Amino acid sequence: MTLLSEITFASDDLTGQAAEHLANLIAFDTVSRNSNRPIIDFMAAYFEGLGARITILPDETGDKANLVAAFGPEDQAGVVWSGHTDVVPADEPEWESDPFTAEIRDTRLYGRGACDMKGFAACVMAVAPDLARAKLTRPVYLCFSYDEEVGCLGAPAVARYLASLPVPPEFAIIGEPSMMKLVTGQKGKIAMRARVTGTSGHSSFAPRHVNAIEYASKAITLISERGKRYETEGPFDPEFTVSHATMLATMIKGGVATNVTPDSCSFTFELRSISGMDPEADMSALLNEIEQKVVAPMQAKAAGTGIEFERIFAYPAMGEARNTVGFNRYARLLPDWGGKVSYGSEGGVFEQIGGIPSVIVGPGSIEQAHKPNEFVELDQLMQCVGFLGRIIEHLNTGSDA
Repeated sequence: MTLLSEITFASDDLTGQAAEHLANLIAFDTVSRNSNRPIIDFMAAYFEGLGARITILPDETGDKANLVAAFGPEDQAGVVWSGHTDVVPADEPEWESDPFTAEIRDTRLYGRGACDMKGFAACVMAVAPDLARAKLTRPVYLCFSYDEEVGCLGAPAVARYLASLPVPPEFAIIGEPSMMKLVTGQKGKIAMRARVTGTSGHSSFAPRHVNAIEYASKAITLISERGKRYETEGPFDPEFTVSHATMLATMIKGGVATNVTPDSCSFTFELRSISGMDPEADMSALLNEIEQKVVAPMQAKAAGTGIEFERIFAYPAMGEARNTVGFNRYARLLPDWGGKVSYGSEGGVFEQIGGIPSVIVGPGSIEQAHKPNEFVELDQLMQCVGFLGRIIEHLNTGSDA
């Protein structure tokens, strides 16, 4: 076990510099329940010190903020390097070290956010001095958002800001962990909460009551049936590991005692969509079906009963960027293709809200994300700084015409 503070890296060792930056970033406890302003201010000061044009996009409270740091000319269509600053909680007892103190063990750097996704941000910081020195023919926008982990809440403001520029970016690289493979698709998601209101009483008189758990189960059955139809009817995209949309219930809570008919129950469910679907129409159709087959019988039995639905969050799917001008400009620099992924990212937000075609390329494996003892392989950091460096060299030579 080695703390990063115990290692000195050479000034020309970009992998080492990325590791140092990553240690600094991990030290910020940016679990989504906390403010991310300290890390945003830290990164903004670093990039501004190198000459970047800095834009801070705070939320309505001022406790959360997005950062856009721009290098290069403003009159050309540029490229976005995007990441999020928040991380999931690190409360698991299985952690073998302080999750907010980076450690190197063998060839791995451990800490919360090491791969998801402060590793990418650290690589961007490592190559930023080269960005500052380069005579860029096109701008590079370094974008770091808040609250990705709880629904891509910060990214829409970044996408709108970029779209409002006199010359918006033409391409975005999202640094989510992909083992430095090129990912060209990502599923969208709608997360919902349902609150079921029934009537209560002694369970021995159950036929007189509206059992909230029973009717919740009827609604969940309809959700499950719709999910099974995606499996058999599609639409399908074989480039995803799960080639179709999915829909399922994910959490449920209700009841107070074994001898009381429950008058309340709540559950959550989700739809993960693929590009080309109309997820809003699908969700609307499901809610209408529940209204007719579940809610109407409840209300016929007792007034004031029913199901209230609340949208928790939603983000769009990321579609195909491989036939766009921006993608083709950097195509020969991009790594080998790694397919499409079912996890979420901000790529769909940049595409749908900002009109910016997007792909995912980043260090680390999604298999390590959201787990105790999260890590990134140092070789992945090396590959990432090399990849970003090739983009800088490409834009520095004017060979991107």
